[in-house]
Order: sequence, then structure tokens, then C-alpha cells
Amino acid sequence: MSAASLISLSTPVGPADAPLVVLGPSLGTSTILWDDVVPLLADDYRLAAWDLPGHGAGPAAREAFTVADLADAVARAVPDDTFFSAGVSLGGATGLQLALRHGSRLRGAAILASGAQLGDPAAWNDRAAQARMQSTSSLIVASAQRWFAPDSIARRPELTGRLLHALQGADDESYALCCEALAAYDVRSSLGRIDVPVLAAWGAFDAVAPEAKAAEIVDGVRDGRIARIDGAGHLPPAEQPEAVAALLRSFFAAASTEAASGKDA
Repeated sequence: MSAASLISLSTPVGPADAPLVVLGPSLGTSTILWDDVVPLLADDYRLAAWDLPGHGAGPAAREAFTVADLADAVARAVPDDTFFSAGVSLGGATGLQLALRHGSRLRGAAILASGAQLGDPAAWNDRAAQARMQSTSSLIVASAQRWFAPDSIARRPELTGRLLHALQGADDESYALCCEALAAYDVRSSLGRIDVPVLAAWGAFDAVAPEAKAAEIVDGVRDGRIARIDGAGHLPPAEQPEAVAALLRSFFAAASTEAASGKDA
């Protein structure tokens, strides 16, 4: 499978002349992760979301790939010369790789509930084996506990239910290959090469990518800022869409102002 065919990108929505924002998913989810955020930004931005291999509309994968390959696939799929990126967990990791590999096209990268390295490689490989042997359905209970803040399912039952259904519907082998990509992912030593504006935000209840992961990104990149998202666990766009939309709007505006100031200098 070529890098170009690893992911699928939705048709952008929003004003034709507005800046493009490309939204990335967490492992096990799909573009529906961003469903409640998109309408809150679509007056001022064009927004397109992408699906991982074998998730949502993403084509199933049968060969190993890396997080860098995902970033290359996103860059190839995006029609605009420049764009903003916002991604959650694996989507955020892809955003850091976009900043490293395609920084000249990136206007800013929002890294949500993610890090420059995530989890234990052995645990990722164990989860890959479980998905292959028992299907992604076997991961639903543990994922629900890991994904959401204590009251998120009660507050947002329809969307959280759809996300868990997306996990159940994900292609088992593609999910396993995503796990193995995360097992090999580590860009901590490369953060200093990133010079595009970066926002690193964490959910207050997120045990997967807590504050320390966000701080590590901000401390490593040249132009970083950090934020906490209250009332969220590992999937802030689904749990706290208004807060996420406000955070992204502020970050994109600041990055645009910064870019304009640089051109005038």
C-alpha cells in the first residue's frame, strides 16, 4: 500500500476562501470524533477530517506503516498549499510528523491528548495481538475506561456510543498495524527541529497522555504553547467540543498573527 492510499480525507466544509484545518483522529475512532467541533469553526475555516487505515472510510491496510507514513499520506491528500493541523492521540502524533516532514506547508499544529512518544512498545504490541486474535470488539470496555472522563458518557451518550461503535467496526488488522506504528513512534529527539507554532493540550482526566506529555512537546519545540482541557479525558473534541473549538480558534488566530508579523519584519 502506498502512503497516498493509507488514509481518506473528507471533503472540506466552510467558506471557499477560508484557511484549511485538517483534523486527525485517535486510534479506534473516525472523523465523527470531530462532528461537534466542525460546526463551531466552519464560519471562519474550511475543515476536513481524515480517517486512519481501516477506520471509518479509511482503506484497510495489510502492510506495516509508520506514523511518518501517515503524515506523508495526509500531506499528499491535502489540496491546499498550506494548512493548519489538529489531531488527537495518534492524529496528534501524525501532526508532529507533519511538522517535521512538511513544515513548510504547515501554518500551525494543535496536538491534543498526545505526545512525542506514547505508551509502552510492548503494550502496543500486546494490543495488536489482541486485536488480531479477538477483534477490536474485545477492546471496547478498556477503551471506554481509557477514553472518557468520569461523566463524559453520561453527558454525551450519543456521540460516545458512536465512537465505541466505530472502534468495534474498525478493521482488526489495520487497527493492529496502527498499534505497531505507535510502538515504533518516538520523535522526542527531533522536537527541536520543529519551528511551526505548536499547541499541546491535554485532558484533565487523561491518563494516556497527561500534562507531562504536553509539557515535553512545548519544552522541545521552538514555538510552543500549552493548555489544559477541563472535563475531558483522552478524546477532548467529543467530550468538550466548545472548549476545544475555542482553544483552536484562539491558537489559529495567534499563529496567523505571528506569521503576518514575521512577513512584515
